[in-house]
Amino acid sequence: MLFLISYPPKPDAPHWPGRPLLAALNAVLWPAAWAAAAALAPLETGVVGPFIIALAALFSVLKLHRAIYRNERYWFATWRWGKVFGALLLIGMVLKLAVFFGRQVAQLAKLY
Repeated sequence: MLFLISYPPKPDAPHWPGRPLLAALNAVLWPAAWAAAAALAPLETGVVGPFIIALAALFSVLKLHRAIYRNERYWFATWRWGKVFGALLLIGMVLKLAVFFGRQVAQLAKLY
């Protein structure tokens, strides 16, 4: 049995002064960062490196078009990925604290 679930479209993003400029920078800098990572990779990438660079250029053009001409439909990648990286950072900090306090408890247990 096949279920098709449709979600309502995202609402338009709120407009504020300076948003088109920041959206254009965001649309260009993220794919440029991926292209730079592929170009400066410390290992031999073969065909994959130029393919990633070409995809980054294509996505940059598409995102730049949406950021300039359809700004109400553009959503910032920095905010989306910032939440993901922030969650990973929080998990890492909790694990580091758990290891630190685990060692402290183990040292206290040896004293008694």
